[in-house]
Amino acid sequence: MTVLLAYVALFVLAFLVVRFIRQRREEVHDFTSLKTVTFGDESAVRPDRAASIISVLVIFLIWGAFTGSKITPIHVPGPFAGTTSFTYTAMNAAGESDDATVNVLVFPLGNEPEVPEVSPGEGFARNDSLGVTQLRTERLDVLENDVGEDLTITAVDGREVEANTPTQVANGEVLINPRGALLFTPAKGWQMEPIWLPAPETVLQRLIDIARDGYQNFTLWEHLGFSLMRVIVGFLLGSLVGIPLGYAMGLSGWFRGWFDPIVEFMRPVPPLALIPLVIIWFGIWETGKIILLFLAALWIMTISARAGVSGVNISKIHAAYSLGASRWQIMRHVIVPNSLPEIFTGARVAMGVCWGTVVAAELVAAQKGAGMMIIAASKFQLTDIVIMGIILIGVIGYGIDILMRMAERWLVPWKGKS
Repeated sequence: MTVLLAYVALFVLAFLVVRFIRQRREEVHDFTSLKTVTFGDESAVRPDRAASIISVLVIFLIWGAFTGSKITPIHVPGPFAGTTSFTYTAMNAAGESDDATVNVLVFPLGNEPEVPEVSPGEGFARNDSLGVTQLRTERLDVLENDVGEDLTITAVDGREVEANTPTQVANGEVLINPRGALLFTPAKGWQMEPIWLPAPETVLQRLIDIARDGYQNFTLWEHLGFSLMRVIVGFLLGSLVGIPLGYAMGLSGWFRGWFDPIVEFMRPVPPLALIPLVIIWFGIWETGKIILLFLAALWIMTISARAGVSGVNISKIHAAYSLGASRWQIMRHVIVPNSLPEIFTGARVAMGVCWGTVVAAELVAAQKGAGMMIIAASKFQLTDIVIMGIILIGVIGYGIDILMRMAERWLVPWKGKS
């Protein structure tokens, strides 16, 4: 919740700052400046590159702030380290009470300094000392150090306590277990423990190490290359079958009636649900993975091709007929060009689905691939490799989408034009 509020606050702050700067730089009061964007007109809205850059920087800023990163100037409060203390009140069988102090030394992980001894004091409740690692909990049997029998702890820092109910003290909390031992947990702050979320520089260093030394007997480029190869092969096979099938369904009532139940039945089924069946039919090696990606792309390309054919303006077909065009000429010069924008949109969606599906497909008996890296690292709680793999998958997926957009602008320049 804290991360979400920080993100929203930075979003609003960045928007106001950029808007103020632009207004001061571009103060123009003429009729052009009074024009407004019509709501719903997507062609009038273009991504603000300044917002894109700030968005990425904000994500890294929040990531670094909540992980204690060395590359970010701002950090949220981290786990407590240093010396602190608290007192407890012990009661003996005679109903007498005595106070004792526990001095606590909290130190970073991997650093275990010697805990200084303390003077026990004069009462039956004796002072004690404790060493605790950051973000960990340590137990202290204070009653074993005290003098007397049938002793019970009644209060911590002057406040009455009950077993298994934590009590807040300076720089941490204290819990008394049913056996009377004290469990001290130092304040964790707002920063994430490295095992849950490592700092950005840790992930970057892991990327450099794996790019240089490889992972699981293969280089990083072999892992990513095999994932891309599987995606491209599965997508091409799905397109080779799906596009002709979609054209047939868009041009023939018989084809549409025959295949429409199959396509509409399989379309909502997620590719991940087909993994068990694909393994049973085609095994766990490359054939099964390619078939799964083929099925992920097939229905999307079929529907996009069908929608492209069905969406051709009928007036264009009538105009071609009036000029004496044959069926083949109408197919070649009217239907195919006008359906290509819809097909390219479907291709972008299909490539994204295939790229997401290949990661899941590689979770099963894969020796190479981005998904294999993630699942292998997760078994050993190597969170930095898991995050590195997720970032690489997102960057490559975004790059694929950019390449698809460029190919669409080059091959279908008439998109959006009547």
